[in-house]
Amino acid sequence: MGEIDRKERMSRVKSVVVKIGSAVLSNPDGSGLDGARVGAVCAQVHELRRRGLTVVVVSSGAIAAGMAELGMKKRPATLPQLQAAAAGGQSHLMVAYDQHFRRHGYRAGQVLLTREVMNDRARYLNVRNAIHALLALGAVPVINENDAVSVDEITFGDNDFLAAMVTNLLRADLLVLLSTVEGLEGPTGEVVDVVAAEDDTAKGFVREERTRLGKGGMGSKLDAADIARSSGEMVVIASGLRPNVLVEIVEGVSVGTLLLASEKKLSSRARWIVFGARPRGTLVIDDGARRALVERGKSLLPSGVVAVEGPFDHGDVVNVVDGEGRTVARGLVNYTSAEAATIAGHKSGEIARLLGSLPYAEIVHRDNLVVL
Repeated sequence: MGEIDRKERMSRVKSVVVKIGSAVLSNPDGSGLDGARVGAVCAQVHELRRRGLTVVVVSSGAIAAGMAELGMKKRPATLPQLQAAAAGGQSHLMVAYDQHFRRHGYRAGQVLLTREVMNDRARYLNVRNAIHALLALGAVPVINENDAVSVDEITFGDNDFLAAMVTNLLRADLLVLLSTVEGLEGPTGEVVDVVAAEDDTAKGFVREERTRLGKGGMGSKLDAADIARSSGEMVVIASGLRPNVLVEIVEGVSVGTLLLASEKKLSSRARWIVFGARPRGTLVIDDGARRALVERGKSLLPSGVVAVEGPFDHGDVVNVVDGEGRTVARGLVNYTSAEAATIAGHKSGEIARLLGSLPYAEIVHRDNLVVL
């Protein structure tokens, strides 16, 4: 696909999430933020907004900024030092954004997230409302992981994944992942122009490279892209060092790699079930149940469940897997893991006898089930 196809597709874009890697914003020697680069990013965001696009920024750089402020010569290796660097650098990162956005008539609105915030449905919706409120007030939301308090259990892993989650949260039309590489490299080193929605070969020729300051690599960018694409949104991977790269992307210029999306757009609720919430357990189903879910769009009945792995409570998100261990669906379960184990393999008419009541005929109702 060429430039004409890109122009047509980009003409439909109304909202963009832009993720900016640490190496894009930092001085080459790691001695803090490059103010000129931050200013260039802000100028491009201004131009996109001038054209009527909604833009949200997901920005790394707090740890890099903190390293310079705290006199660290290399990226810390321990969690407390990483948290200290993030705490020392986040304010400097936001000051830089705010100063440059002010030149264009905006204010920067800081939003710090942890994985557990996105895991909880009410907090997930509250974050979305807060971001929409910032946009309505004319501010530019600048989102980062709250690295100062994040630990393994509540971390996103890297800001590529966080950006994909924010894209789903806002149902943005386009996710742009900016780093120091020109795009996805093909088998012979050329930059791949377009990856079709049904193409799953891209990861086969990825070389895992990470910058000195960042956590991510091309593999993590493709994982993040899969989240956005599976939900129905396009992704572009490009170099943030290229002048005016954001403007060129939305104009449809063949810059970086465009990864096309699935034609089916998931609803906001389905996106949260599949990508937002952490699954708490697993239901293993037989072939008959798999066909009922995948081919006929039915609910999951207890008779089709052959094993229950927990613990989980009613209302939790669970994985639904087949006998080969392949994830078939995710959904909100109606029963606790103990109750599910008791009724597994039985007909719905037996639930009252087994549990003493019949609150639900289904273990997972089809309205709360997303087939993958």
